[in-house]
Amino acid sequence: PEAYKAGKKYGVKVIFGLEAYIIDDKIQIIKNPKNVDIDKEIYVVLDLETTGLSALKDEIIEIGAVKIQNGKIIDKYHTLIKPSIKIPYFIENLTGITQEMVSKSPDIKSVIHDFVDFIGDSTIVAHNAVFDMGFIYKTCEKHDIKLENSVLDTLNLSRVLINDLKNHRLNTVSNYFNIKLLNHHRAVDDAEATGKILLELFKILKDNGINDLSKINKFQSKLIPKHIRPYHATILAKNKTGLENLYKLISKSHLKHFYRTPRILKSELSSMREGLLIGSACQRGEIYNNIINGFNKEDIKANCRFYDFLEVQPIMNNHFLISKGLVEDENSLKKINEYIYHLGKSLGIPVVATGDAHFVEPEDEIFREILLFNQGFEDNENKIALYFRTTDDMLKEFEYLGKEVAKEIVIDNTKEIAETVDVLKPVPDQLYTPKIEGAEEKIADMVYTKAKEIYGDPLPFIVGDRLKRELKAIIDNGFAVIYLISQKLVKKSLKDGYLVGSRGSVGSSLCATMCGITEVNPLPPHYVCPNCKYNKFVMDEKYDTGVDLPNMECPTCKSNLNKEGFNIPFEVFMGFEGDKIPDIDLNFSGEYQSIAHKNVEKIFGKEHVYRAGTIGTIAERTAYGFVRNYLEKNDINFNKAEIDRLVKGCIGIKRTTGQHPGGLIVVPKDHDIHDFTPIQYPADDKKSEVITTHFEYHAISDRLLKLDILGHDDPTTLKMLHDLTGINPIEIPLDDKKTTGIFSSVEPLNLANDDIGTSVGTLGVPEFGTGFVRRMLEDTKPTTFSELVRISGLSHGTDVWLNNAQDLIKLKKATLPEVISTRDDIMTNLIQLGMKPHKAFEIMEKVRKGRGLSEDDRTLMEQFNVKNWFIESCNKIKYMFPKAHAVAYVIMAFRIAYFKVHYPNAFYTTYFSIKADEFDSEVVLEGPNSIKNMIKEIKSKGNTATQKEKNKLTILEVALEAYYRDVKFSPVDLYKSEAERFVLINQGILLPFNSLPDIGKTAAKNIVKSREEGKFLSVEDLRNRAKLTKKAIEALKNHGCLKNLQETNQLDFLTLAY
Repeated sequence: PEAYKAGKKYGVKVIFGLEAYIIDDKIQIIKNPKNVDIDKEIYVVLDLETTGLSALKDEIIEIGAVKIQNGKIIDKYHTLIKPSIKIPYFIENLTGITQEMVSKSPDIKSVIHDFVDFIGDSTIVAHNAVFDMGFIYKTCEKHDIKLENSVLDTLNLSRVLINDLKNHRLNTVSNYFNIKLLNHHRAVDDAEATGKILLELFKILKDNGINDLSKINKFQSKLIPKHIRPYHATILAKNKTGLENLYKLISKSHLKHFYRTPRILKSELSSMREGLLIGSACQRGEIYNNIINGFNKEDIKANCRFYDFLEVQPIMNNHFLISKGLVEDENSLKKINEYIYHLGKSLGIPVVATGDAHFVEPEDEIFREILLFNQGFEDNENKIALYFRTTDDMLKEFEYLGKEVAKEIVIDNTKEIAETVDVLKPVPDQLYTPKIEGAEEKIADMVYTKAKEIYGDPLPFIVGDRLKRELKAIIDNGFAVIYLISQKLVKKSLKDGYLVGSRGSVGSSLCATMCGITEVNPLPPHYVCPNCKYNKFVMDEKYDTGVDLPNMECPTCKSNLNKEGFNIPFEVFMGFEGDKIPDIDLNFSGEYQSIAHKNVEKIFGKEHVYRAGTIGTIAERTAYGFVRNYLEKNDINFNKAEIDRLVKGCIGIKRTTGQHPGGLIVVPKDHDIHDFTPIQYPADDKKSEVITTHFEYHAISDRLLKLDILGHDDPTTLKMLHDLTGINPIEIPLDDKKTTGIFSSVEPLNLANDDIGTSVGTLGVPEFGTGFVRRMLEDTKPTTFSELVRISGLSHGTDVWLNNAQDLIKLKKATLPEVISTRDDIMTNLIQLGMKPHKAFEIMEKVRKGRGLSEDDRTLMEQFNVKNWFIESCNKIKYMFPKAHAVAYVIMAFRIAYFKVHYPNAFYTTYFSIKADEFDSEVVLEGPNSIKNMIKEIKSKGNTATQKEKNKLTILEVALEAYYRDVKFSPVDLYKSEAERFVLINQGILLPFNSLPDIGKTAAKNIVKSREEGKFLSVEDLRNRAKLTKKAIEALKNHGCLKNLQETNQLDFLTLAY
């Protein structure tokens, strides 16, 4: 998708495709098989020793063979051969064959005729026949000998018949059958061992009812793809059908056939090649490998016919083959390219010159080198000039083929292939939402029913008008189903006892409020009577939220009026045209998140719901580590400027794939996921139960419905507090004075500033408990709910508070209510000054995305008398919260703060239960002084403190506060403590097992589970029943949990006697 956007921007036609890893799952176990009984056929089992691995340049130095019939060796053949080139030292070491040993041996010309006569019309057998037969075919071709015998490969036959081996090398298979392999890497001994393996494999074939040679290839389907070496191929999508088939092949390669790399089965590629163009790829492609391995011409031609075009590439791309000893020199590389060209001409297959570019400029090679080095690829193959070559570069590269041929393969054929490809879009243009019958009517009914329940019938104009406007946008643009799905999920969670918090801008929608999706009421501040429905809207700039209105009695029925409204415009959510796709993000309890995900699958069907995929890139610190490792291991010294350049070049490169923490992509039932994206496991982990989109979710988020069903601690915390106190969080008054007081003072907690090192009482309160936000509170001293909302917005933005609003307040250029705290502030302020709403919205969107203001924007704002500090503030902002998000977070935080003020024991029990993994029981149980010393120690480390220590610091600060509020901590009790949760008891708070060092969640759960079977007889009994480690037992002993247990189950007779 990113490539498509770039192509569209610059007027370039993008051809979609990939370089694939292909597995030939129909590889022949026996080539040209005879229709003959296995026992009646004569087999010549051969093995060769050669001067190297390349059938193009190396030579045979030994042939060993045995002839088998009726399960017995009936003849043998062996000879050393004098090569025309020197035997390399490593070959002498491997085989034991020296130059002196072959000095008086016959040459290959005289041997090959004799050996072919020995073979006759027998079936040839070899272990890894591709290697041996490559040399045989090449030698026969050189001496005008035709060899068309059947060839059986025991390597592939053993792969299909013996599945439980890690590899199928000759020595491994020999060991499996208890066959002695003497003098491995000597031809005659290897041939004899292969012959014996063949007879054992025949026994297995017969046990499976195979007695005829021609039936052996039926076992092709049993070849396990991971046992087959993949080769490369280029796959291009010609049209929409091809693109869909390409996506399906990619999905299969990741989900079904992944082994180190995503692999495509050749059989599946063949059956799905409609709309696809297949190219022969690089030196790792099938055809290039066929040539290097000495396949006979007819086999190479047969394999070429599979491809729609053949590829040749610059000589430098394959230069490493020379150093690897697979080709002689550059001239040999040119001859291979020339041979491929002539193959294409003879078969009528176009040949194209491709660059196999992996980076843009030649000097970028160093970045690829660094990355590959850090993945363990340290050989010279990495140092390849795979830069993007221009047309002139390519024409010059292939001049050795002649200028006309160079033009043909660089320009003409390439253009011809490109013209056969349609202009394609990787994802469709519009949004495809799932369908729920009657969604529009259901939402409208739900909205009006709830609104009338609250405000009476007829509805106040301000309510009715807003609902009408919102519903029109929602229904006309096909978004009703998004609202209905969200409503169903929230309703189910509430029914199961878990509150749901909203995120993002959904609280800007009154329809969302009336549906029960969010608690945030976006109407202007107002009173409404729960009894007689009297209502009054307060249009006073003094009040930005209904919570801050003074209490008032209903003038009609004298009931206490409810105070509602947070004054949030709907347009922030869906734009002024109402066509901006609504992004409804919901915070479910972390304990409930997986259930919510299952509920989505129940609604739409599991096959239509996928996790939103993510792409993990190389971060700056990781890039620095890669560069440093590369330089150190290669003894290279660069100055800091060059190191910084290398680090910068590695940052942002794809490293892995993953999944959004709560994002679900829903595909309509009348569509297939492959209309939009391939799919895969996150990080290609086949053990994962999750399947994600292959494309990063942002690429398709405006094309398919994305539900953000996130896990969050706040709903879990409130559920626990509800269970402990019986107080329903929804009924907590958001204007409670004592609770509001802790955001500016510690007095409501009956503490002094010196007690806990802060002058505000928000330690442990989500969104307001960090050191950063506490300092904001100390600077601003908020006294209203509206100010808390503004602080929440300021604290979550990037460059919104620091170096911006904070300075404006300190310099008295603006007050807290005046500074820009949320994105809504920008739009509403500009509209109030007279700017057209659409333009105000556009400026807001630019600023909140960190794009800054254009000169035209600045000029326009000045025309409407926007203050200079406001304009400069807009230019500094990189990211901003929407007001609805801030309101939703503050509502949750305030409720939790209420419990902290009024139910301290329940609050601390809950807080530490959520943070039990990081609770330091040893330090906390020693008391306030111990806690203070540890806090001091961690703070003294400054930025060098680890993240674990920073997390621990916050917990220690809350624990210290708890002590000063007379909350007592009780040590772990073997029979009363829970596994992970703190327990509220009369004496205070009882610690759980996993609060102890060296006792993880599993061990903690095992203790609780095993004690249900009865009391523990001894430490030994506890260890065995709970499956505890020695360290876990020591932790329990040190904590005093085991003081009443004897060590072993053995009875003490002296004790019994008394």
